[in-house]
Amino acid sequence: MSASVTDPHATAPEPPPGPLVLTADDALAEQLTRLCAAAGAEPRLLAGVPPARLWEDAPLVLVGDDLAERCAGLARRPGVLLLGLDLDDGEIWVRAVRLGAEHVLFLPDAQPWLLDRIADATEGVGPPALTVAVLGGRGGAGASTLACALAVRAARAGHRTMLIDGDPLGGGLDVLLGAEQDDGLRWPDLAASRGRISGAELARALPEPHRLSALSWDRSDTLTIPAEAMRSVLAAARRRGGLVVLDLPRQLDAAAAQALEQADTGLLVVPAELRALAAADRVAAAVRMRLTDLRAVVRTPGPSGLTAADVARGLRLRLAGELAPEPGLALDVERGTPPGLREHGPLARFCGRFLTEAMPPVVAA
Repeated sequence: MSASVTDPHATAPEPPPGPLVLTADDALAEQLTRLCAAAGAEPRLLAGVPPARLWEDAPLVLVGDDLAERCAGLARRPGVLLLGLDLDDGEIWVRAVRLGAEHVLFLPDAQPWLLDRIADATEGVGPPALTVAVLGGRGGAGASTLACALAVRAARAGHRTMLIDGDPLGGGLDVLLGAEQDDGLRWPDLAASRGRISGAELARALPEPHRLSALSWDRSDTLTIPAEAMRSVLAAARRRGGLVVLDLPRQLDAAAAQALEQADTGLLVVPAELRALAAADRVAAAVRMRLTDLRAVVRTPGPSGLTAADVARGLRLRLAGELAPEPGLALDVERGTPPGLREHGPLARFCGRFLTEAMPPVVAA
């Protein structure tokens, strides 16, 4: 079942263009119309052969088997699905080949799969977002600072960016962004989310400070969210493409563990200190059970002369880079200026290099 995200202060947008539905069977048409509505799409319903332009331009075409033969002469195109009416009709596979259909489906068995396919086509799904999880090797390591800076720099570079706060005890990334008063949904509003969420609706419902979408915590007593809510929200964020940055706690709860399973890369922030190295080793062991690509970001200099390479080697991790102290950062945050907003400095240099290596450049329209 599809979930929806609603901001009570927002004006309901018009439904995005949905699939082309071709059938003269009233019962099938009703089923497909209900599925489109559940996916947040407005279908174009025809009981006959469509004009060539409509056939070619639709994001997805759902053809009832009653019209398969009549539509077989239309130009071949991707995204054509044939909806069968009789499970015992073996000839439907021949008609599917003539039509150029990608799949043959029978309702209601195929309903969950078809619902996802309709929603994907409606949202214009492309490559999933690069999803980067940021964690601290010890308390106060600076993971939230790096997560915030990475999201801010990506958004300023023109990447579609979403920052998700997965640490209920971290103080709130909206505060770090200077956006605690901004309108929009927070985690407690989404804790009951299940099933599929529209990525576009999610982005519209969230605060948008500094050109990015931010999902953080409010000031209530809510300290946990179900893993299923994290799964649904993060899947929606990833479908929009671009970059998703996760700020996760060192002690993984069920939601954080679920987030790691959808992440592509992890950044473990570790001060160049012996005790931090020992603590980070335990965090790394837990993370590596769910995420293969975990890298070390080392804060230097350390009091005992440990280098960034020493720390990465001790953790058996690839070194993503090091971060030197950034003068004025703490004062910036107190004034509501988020990390990453400065054009120069250690954070900007690290984030710039990471984004250049990890993401394709944005091409101006």
